Amino acid sequence: MAPASGEDATAKIQILKDALYEEARQHGSESRLFSQADLQDLGVVPANDVMLLLKVIQALTDDKLFVACQGAALAWRWRSREEAKKYTSLNDETMMVYSVIDEAGADGIWNRTIKHRLNMHEAVVKNCIKTLETKGYIVSMKNVEHPNKKMYIKANLRPSDRATGGPWFTGGELDSAFIEELQNIVFEYIKTHSAYLGSQGGRIVAGGAGGISSSGGGALKVPKKVIRGTAPTSTTTSEAADAASRGVKRAAIEISNDVEGVTTNGVGSHHPAEAAGSKGSASAVAGSRASKNKVYLPFPAGYKLYPTVSEIAKFIHNTGITNNTTLGEADIQQLVDVLTFDGLVEPIKVNSRKGYRVVRPTKQDTVPYAKRMKEREEGIGLGLDMPLRTGAKPLSNGLTEAPCGRCPVADMCEEGGPVSPNNCVYFLQWLGLEERGSGQAQLVPPSTS
Repeated sequence: MAPASGEDATAKIQILKDALYEEARQHGSESRLFSQADLQDLGVVPANDVMLLLKVIQALTDDKLFVACQGAALAWRWRSREEAKKYTSLNDETMMVYSVIDEAGADGIWNRTIKHRLNMHEAVVKNCIKTLETKGYIVSMKNVEHPNKKMYIKANLRPSDRATGGPWFTGGELDSAFIEELQNIVFEYIKTHSAYLGSQGGRIVAGGAGGISSSGGGALKVPKKVIRGTAPTSTTTSEAADAASRGVKRAAIEISNDVEGVTTNGVGSHHPAEAAGSKGSASAVAGSRASKNKVYLPFPAGYKLYPTVSEIAKFIHNTGITNNTTLGEADIQQLVDVLTFDGLVEPIKVNSRKGYRVVRPTKQDTVPYAKRMKEREEGIGLGLDMPLRTGAKPLSNGLTEAPCGRCPVADMCEEGGPVSPNNCVYFLQWLGLEERGSGQAQLVPPSTS
């Protein structure tokens, strides 16, 4: 009867083992840790028999279905049956190496770290790694933090952003061109959605058919001139046009309300010029293009629809300009932070909404960055000799513009020396006195007329 009793006990443990494993899977993910009390609360082991529970846990651990984890107290987590089969197909040494790589997760692990952690001979570790690579259980990877180290990761895992550098790295190398182009796109979006194109020095009045015209001549595609607190917030669109025609200025809250819900290509747009343009006539658009004095003007105090990081991320996603690279709000926030640190944009908070606006909008280039770059590549258009920069021209004065402060041979400059103010080429270029086409710079005599 003893053998039969032993067989019955084995069969009972097998049944309880399968039941406990399924219950653990249903009550938590693969990363959840189950304590002894948690496993008892599952109600699988009858009468909360602790000794029987420990036997069932040991059986699951032997089958590699449970993994023991040591923390504040002993706990276990379950492992998938497919992964358990991989462990059972390996010998002890290879299993230990695979276990260390498994514990490293998506960050991967250095081969020398495996050697020191297991205290194995280097040749043994290399043989185990070769076996695991042959079976397709692990693969080598590159880590941007340690580009010269050979790292390994489980074959079914995707390397973490910490290891690959996220979307800003390609093949382990920093993709500076991609970052620069995307940064310019983000800046252009903030610029066009935190300021509007207007005519500097001209009085803006209401135009026909919902358009807007300028007192200086043709229609101009710009919003109505507004200031805060001079008109009731319940003004409708028609009333606003009548008020503008009478010279009554509108509140900032109204311009915010006018453009809410306006969309462009499926992307929410908060640009008043776009809202006005969607209602304006073709003559208003033509007049806008013909204007020679267009500048970006800031919105009045109290304007509340400055672009947020969430809106910028949605715009990048909907336009599909990043191809197969997925960018989240955290990635876009990094680009906006760089623009902020460079002094190109600044955060502005209205109520609970945190948006961003361009710095020094009136000094910004009205030609989009992409168009300016295309003109330079094709050798057409105006301003080809201008530097292709993001944002406004840096602040300067006579002292900073003078060539002496950045002269590469300033240490050699002295009267009677090889370089002196009398023969300084940089001074001639700065003062516009250099005679073009000649082999060397020469002073051009002033005209007598």
